[in-house]
Amino acid sequence: MINIRQVKYFLRSFASPESMVVAGFAIVIGIGAVLLYAPWSRGASHVSFIDALFTSTSAVCVTGLTVLDTGKDFSFFGQVVIALLIQTGGLGIMTFAALTFQILGLRFSLQSSAVLHDTFFQRDIGSRFQHAFWTILALTFAIEGLGMIFLILFFAPRLDSFADVVFYSFFHSVSAFCNAGFSLASENIVLWRDSEGIMITIMLLIIAGGLGYSVFYELFLRIASKTRSNPTESPINFSLHSRVVLFVSALLIVSGTALIMLFGLTSDEKTLWEKLMNALFQSVSARTAGFNSVDIGRIPSASLLIIIILMFIGGSPGSCAGGVKTSSMAIYWARLVSGLRGRKEVHLHDRRLPSELVARTDLLVTVAIIWNILGVLALLTTESDLKVDSIALVFEQVSAFGTVGLSTGLTSKLSTPGKLWIILTMFIGRLGPLTLVMLMIPKSTSNVRYPKGTVMIG
Repeated sequence: MINIRQVKYFLRSFASPESMVVAGFAIVIGIGAVLLYAPWSRGASHVSFIDALFTSTSAVCVTGLTVLDTGKDFSFFGQVVIALLIQTGGLGIMTFAALTFQILGLRFSLQSSAVLHDTFFQRDIGSRFQHAFWTILALTFAIEGLGMIFLILFFAPRLDSFADVVFYSFFHSVSAFCNAGFSLASENIVLWRDSEGIMITIMLLIIAGGLGYSVFYELFLRIASKTRSNPTESPINFSLHSRVVLFVSALLIVSGTALIMLFGLTSDEKTLWEKLMNALFQSVSARTAGFNSVDIGRIPSASLLIIIILMFIGGSPGSCAGGVKTSSMAIYWARLVSGLRGRKEVHLHDRRLPSELVARTDLLVTVAIIWNILGVLALLTTESDLKVDSIALVFEQVSAFGTVGLSTGLTSKLSTPGKLWIILTMFIGRLGPLTLVMLMIPKSTSNVRYPKGTVMIG
């Protein structure tokens, strides 16, 4: 029998933010791997433990890279487990930790509370935090439910039984909002690319899940304020963070669509409308969702490079998405522009950014670049027998790091060492480079100042 005091003591031991996030994801991944390896989770084919671990990691890290066919190699129970793992990973371990702590009557430390607050919000909301927290959970399930309803309407003419319609709609709604990219169809969204309804619904769910909870909450407050009839009440303005996220997200979607159309998709897109819809879908999906409406392995190398850049940038902070995040790239670009113009201060949207924030962004992007370079070297070593183009290995590495899930068809062919590296990369990608950066920052600072020195550059 479970002792509630022992459970409370165990949870308190993981009350620090870093240990809670790392241990939480690792525990959920381990439980998921065991459940997916169980006989009742398998379909007709054999599932090895390494493949079960790979699938569990991909689901919890909302990546979507698969070494097995989700719709055929797993039973209905296994598919439900995958959907629950996606939902858990999408909302985040800190979210469920907060729920568990509240249910058991525990409290976070001040540091952990601050991390949980920063996970969702970019502005100080004081005593309204708990209300906003539950509002976000309600909005999450409401959006997924609404997406499920629309998908039921579009899946109904395409599937035989109503039970399949409901489950397919549920699974793909959760997978899309959580930016996971898992599909029950072997061809992914390619099978339904002729349905604008399915593609648009999934795109809207991907965008909503990739904006970030703080932006999501501010959008909700702004829409709610518009419906009120009190003219004296001051309107709710977007924070700098939300303005940056919305602008960069829109810019990446539009520019990504235009560039993918310019460099081309596959020969299957005949009309301008088909090219536009599929380019738009891949531009949206490349920012960590992982659904594909075209055969990625047949896309020209130039378009693959555009998708790699989108995957590396990813979604927004505090969202289901991975990558280095839209706001980080905005700060990085602003710093570059300031440096080229000879400015000491970095400005973004008529605001001066703190030097600590700029320095942390530099460190984050640098760590991400280094990790992916090491990852490509690792895959070039472990997968040398596959004789594939180097860009396919780069694509696989960045897709795993950005928790995207797109692949040129390489994932199922990976060797065991290659699978283990991708598992580690997905785990690091979901934790976020910022977590690694925070672990690298020394806890104490020194007052020692060294003599100034100069080194030639350029």
